[in-house]
Amino acid sequence: MSINHIPVESNDRRRRAIDRFVRRMVTACGAGILLLMLLLFFWLIWVVLPLFSAPQLQPALSQQLWDKTPALALGSSDTLGWRISRHEARFIPLNGDPAGPALALSDAPQAAVTSSAADAVLLNVQGALLLMQPRIEHDRGEWYFPLGDRPLRLPQGAVSQMALAHIDDGQWRIAAQTPSGISVLTLASQQPVSQVMLPQQHADQLLLSPDGTQLFTSRERQLQVWQISAEGAQLRETQALTQPVASLHMLAGGRTLLIRDDRGVSQWFAITGEHGPRLQKIKTWHGSQGAQGVATESQRRVFASWDAQGVLSLFASKQSGPILTRQLAPGIQAVAFSPRGDGVIVEHAGRWQQFRIDNPWPDVTWRSLWQKIWYENYPHADWVWQSTAAGDSYQAKFSLVPLVIGTLKAAALALLFATPLALAAAIYTAWFMSPGLRRWVKPGIEMMGALPSVVIGLIAGIWMAPHISHVLAGVLLLPVILAATLLLCGVLSPRLPARWRRPGVEVLLLLPLLLLVTLLTLWLAARLWPDAGEQLIHYEQRNLLVAAVAMGFALVPLIFTLAEDALFSVPGALGQGSLALGATPWQTLTRVVLPGASAGIFAALMIGFGRAVGETMIVLMATGNTPVSEGGLFAGLRALSANIAIEMPEAAAGSAHYRILFLSALLLLLFTLVINTVAEVIRQRLRRRYGQHEGQG
Repeated sequence: MSINHIPVESNDRRRRAIDRFVRRMVTACGAGILLLMLLLFFWLIWVVLPLFSAPQLQPALSQQLWDKTPALALGSSDTLGWRISRHEARFIPLNGDPAGPALALSDAPQAAVTSSAADAVLLNVQGALLLMQPRIEHDRGEWYFPLGDRPLRLPQGAVSQMALAHIDDGQWRIAAQTPSGISVLTLASQQPVSQVMLPQQHADQLLLSPDGTQLFTSRERQLQVWQISAEGAQLRETQALTQPVASLHMLAGGRTLLIRDDRGVSQWFAITGEHGPRLQKIKTWHGSQGAQGVATESQRRVFASWDAQGVLSLFASKQSGPILTRQLAPGIQAVAFSPRGDGVIVEHAGRWQQFRIDNPWPDVTWRSLWQKIWYENYPHADWVWQSTAAGDSYQAKFSLVPLVIGTLKAAALALLFATPLALAAAIYTAWFMSPGLRRWVKPGIEMMGALPSVVIGLIAGIWMAPHISHVLAGVLLLPVILAATLLLCGVLSPRLPARWRRPGVEVLLLLPLLLLVTLLTLWLAARLWPDAGEQLIHYEQRNLLVAAVAMGFALVPLIFTLAEDALFSVPGALGQGSLALGATPWQTLTRVVLPGASAGIFAALMIGFGRAVGETMIVLMATGNTPVSEGGLFAGLRALSANIAIEMPEAAAGSAHYRILFLSALLLLLFTLVINTVAEVIRQRLRRRYGQHEGQG
């Protein structure tokens, strides 16, 4: 037999080369993973940060006006602005090009009002009414008279106050104050005029809702709301005010009423009560005192106010104060927003000053994501998440509190369900079970962790939820009955024959007994209290209880594995020394082993909690996905992770909804990172602590 001797120098040199290569590969892979995590973290921050950028107002272009008389009405599109004064109506290019010829107004109008979308203007021409529409197509403007170019005179007399609503294509509703009272007219092209009279009614201010179904009138310190229909008008309510009304305005959507008086601008909207919807004052915006005028956006719930000193302020409906304030030249006469709210025209001293507005998300601030907001028509301030609705004028509601509460409730209850099962199994497997049986049980429980969460969620949502509703009483009684059964078995176990009390045999007796008790409890509950869940008023079939049970089942293998490893890693010399000193196995477990493994068990629970917080499919399929902050064990919920999975496909890229979903992902990443980091630090300390004991042994 020939023996080939390998030179020691060659073998050592090759081993060192392999070690260096492997070390560098492991270092490069670890650094790559850390770099990838950092890139993900900073990318999320990059997407989220624009949400909280401060609004900006930047001057764009200043234009000299041909007509120096103050404007009665003005508006703009993306490329053209329009202006109506006592003498003419003119389109003005916003890029500084010369304006085209003006439309001369033969009879000088005294006043003008616009519709909520600023697509129609109603002129008061010597007490008669003239309706005009500025139409802009292909950067060219044209004046259109839907009801003819001759003013409409009412038989009730000259008009002193008026309001306009564009209720449908080619259909308008006008409210006019005459000496005989308030006249409400519904007009359409080539159709007879429909008129509703409010006799002996006089008002200083008139305002119609965008759909024309509500008329707001004010006289001195009294505000009245009228319901308008084809059959007539009905007084809905009368509100007593503390100050005379200077002007009435409506925010986009037609639900929020703005009242300007000497104290500032206040917000009002209707709240349904015992006597139907009634207006209620919500707040007065800070910084709106002394406002000389108000201009509203046509698409968003944003408005601007200005005072005599030239201070221009922007306000949003969800904020309590101005979101932007800029000192301009005194003497502001009129303000108009662009259709998308990204620009504003300010008129003063015969000039137009254009400003660009960088304010894409006026309603979103860090505080609005976490504090209670009083939304339109809600009875009180609340945390609400509702990103979309059927109506185009819907105001999105982005409160993260219901999602965070839902996440924590589901994770905490799932941990409460999984912890006793997992720790009891880990304690028994590591300390009491025979080594032969442990070799089968431990891998079997760990294999449960390979079950996909989508399968668990499907079973929970399709099969478990209706069955729990049927046997709800039994499910609630089951923990107490099983605990009593275990205690009773512990009392009776010494009376069993010796051959039945051998290590490993008691499990074969106890498991069938517990299964039989469980089935018997559920069967009796179904017989005595059938369909108990459906008899509860606020019971939802897919609720917190179902999600907690399903998610707890998914957490058991993870907590069991980590806790069992922690128990098994306690040096055997500690347990053997305790037994040698006369302690019983139970005393050794509770006073020696468990304290020694407590840090590892705590790390297992924290990692399990982090896993529960980040769970998606189970809470997506086993809950009702209702984002509510209130509700108990039988109410639905929505978690942050499930909300991202549900709404991310519907979110428009770059929108506030899109970025807030990324903020939710960033919160989840930070939370799970902190939980797992703390757990790993505790595990490393445990390993170093008991590694010293093993070395001494």
